[in-house]
Amino acid sequence: MKRDHLYYMNLAMNLALKAKGMTSPNPVVGALVVKGGRIIGRGFHMKAGCDHAEIIALEDAGDKAKGATLYSTLEPCAHFGKTPPCVDRIIQSGIKEVIIGMIDPNPVNNGEGVKILKTRNNIEVKVGFLEDKLKKINESFIKYITKRMPFVTVKVAQSLDGKIATRIGESKWITSDKSRNFSHQIRQFYDAILVGVNTVLRDNPTLDAWFAKKQPMKIVVDSKLSIPEDANIFSAKNKVILVTLSVSPGQETENREILSKKARILEVKEKTGLVNLKDMMKKLAQLEITNILVEGGGTLIGSLFDEELIDKIMFFISPKIIGGKDALSSVIGKGVSRIDKAIKLKEVSLKRIGEDFLVEGYVK
Repeated sequence: MKRDHLYYMNLAMNLALKAKGMTSPNPVVGALVVKGGRIIGRGFHMKAGCDHAEIIALEDAGDKAKGATLYSTLEPCAHFGKTPPCVDRIIQSGIKEVIIGMIDPNPVNNGEGVKILKTRNNIEVKVGFLEDKLKKINESFIKYITKRMPFVTVKVAQSLDGKIATRIGESKWITSDKSRNFSHQIRQFYDAILVGVNTVLRDNPTLDAWFAKKQPMKIVVDSKLSIPEDANIFSAKNKVILVTLSVSPGQETENREILSKKARILEVKEKTGLVNLKDMMKKLAQLEITNILVEGGGTLIGSLFDEELIDKIMFFISPKIIGGKDALSSVIGKGVSRIDKAIKLKEVSLKRIGEDFLVEGYVK
């Protein structure tokens, strides 16, 4: 049976996904070397600083790569980064044809790899296979590398009436065990988990990922550095960042000095007496944090929506009614004044998880 480019590109994409959550700030990339209808080389990028997928696939193929076709989910790089340009190795290998899933969104490389292979070295190049799927699996990298801002997902566990805690602050557990297990699986695919200090004060979470190969960083928005030094968030080895307001020299408090030994203190600009969330996101991107999972509370989530900083939502909804005007809601902030100004979603999906429902979508 003759297999087409989409068949091999799909296999390369599945290879790329083996490193999902492990390659930041780089994209996930998979590659195959095919000759005479047989796969003679496979590779995927494992983590930043390691060889790129194309290099691993070519090494796997060895001398057999001469005259073969290379499939890569992403345009091969033409610039020096932490590793040499992949295009040089492709040219040296004698590859006759390169099939590319999508052009590299990185402005440094965007189209340059294709130009070097095709125009300057007469290697046949074809682009645009499974492009929509490949953009989806690298959506965080695309935003980070083009906007220099992290891709931000809000994850909420709420009742049917939108509550995340009762009027006395009890929140364990609104959703089912299956939803919580699924939530922990999600955490491993993000660089960091972000919460407001009130969530730490109320719930004292650890924010670990139970099933993760790599634990995400923990970020707490705490404008007054009121987080207790014995909070559970400091109990694990993974990195903690406390986002707070700048202070003048000599105004450092004893609490700030103690906390600076437990976490990185990230000072950001002020906005109406609180942390400037846009400035925070810019500075987190400068730390090579490409994607963030926001897990509460309602004030922080609402403020992020107000500032148009949310890209994606994941709402786990339990078929329970909590009620009460003083019960905590999942989204607070200022909100909108008119219904026609309401935040709208696209690509919305609904999934059943145990007794709960997961609503996912992207902010328009």
